Amino acid sequence: MSHSNRKGAAVHDLPPTLVFSTANYQPLAQAICDHAPFQFGQLERKYFADGERYQRLLSSCTNRDVVVVGGTISDDDTLELYDLASGVSAHGARRLTLVIPYFGYSTMERAVKSGEIVTAKARARLLSSIPNAAMGNRVILVDLHVEGLTHYFESDIHPVHLYAKDLIVGAARAIGGSDFILACTDAGRAKWVESLASDLGVSVAFVYKRRTSGSETVVTGVSAHVADKIVVIYDDMIRTGGSLIGAARAYRDAGAAQIHAICTHGLFNKGSISTLSSSGLFASIIATDTHPGAEQAAKRSNGFLTIRSVAPLLADALKEPNPIALNQTPKEPT
Repeated sequence: MSHSNRKGAAVHDLPPTLVFSTANYQPLAQAICDHAPFQFGQLERKYFADGERYQRLLSSCTNRDVVVVGGTISDDDTLELYDLASGVSAHGARRLTLVIPYFGYSTMERAVKSGEIVTAKARARLLSSIPNAAMGNRVILVDLHVEGLTHYFESDIHPVHLYAKDLIVGAARAIGGSDFILACTDAGRAKWVESLASDLGVSVAFVYKRRTSGSETVVTGVSAHVADKIVVIYDDMIRTGGSLIGAARAYRDAGAAQIHAICTHGLFNKGSISTLSSSGLFASIIATDTHPGAEQAAKRSNGFLTIRSVAPLLADALKEPNPIALNQTPKEPT
């Protein structure tokens, strides 16, 4: 017995989900299609002489579930995502899902000083204004730096925060087996790392920091005994790697036998992968492909940085017909 949507079409009679992507996320979008019975959407993209972007949908969206994959890795990429998703909705999509593997603007996720503009909220509002498809819009986000960012999305769009915990746990197991210390760069990430450590059945460590100026901190201690142990540092994001290097130096000075790092979002700005590699502190680094900077850095790292794709995770989530069921909450440590 088939189920029907409100327009009367049998669900099993619908064409396969159509997946479009912004230019920088084509590899990840294609990988998602490789892990699910989706169709990769064809798109014409070019630029006019003044820099204006031209996009044309070559695959029909009419009465189809459509996914648009793109990260807010720059303002230009954000507008490309917005324009593409708006076009998909305007051209008759049945349901629209934005997949934003990396939602940037987390530095300005709240105001600290009077008059500051909360960019994360402004960008969420922008994406919330994409016209609704016939059966609604949703947005899937991965390992947000701040959980509360989902509340910045407005109107009828349904935000879904997808956790890459299983992927991170698998990467940590591959490095340390069952005998290692899971660590973080500071006490601010301790709760999340404790949750991961609980799943792994290993001990957790973090470093104590003291702020010496408005922009500088110094490490004052390590919370756990790490001497002669493999230490795996997890951080949700690596940008320049400065905090990671500071933490790794503290763990090394405390006697760690070997140090590795895992992150979800590898931006690797300003040649940071070279800095991390040449520091001599790390045996290896693992990142996912939520940000295209990770793949680019891996190609330059001579095997020091390896990538684990979130494509299977996203493909499984997109196959789930009930958006509410996609919400996953990290398990609290016991």
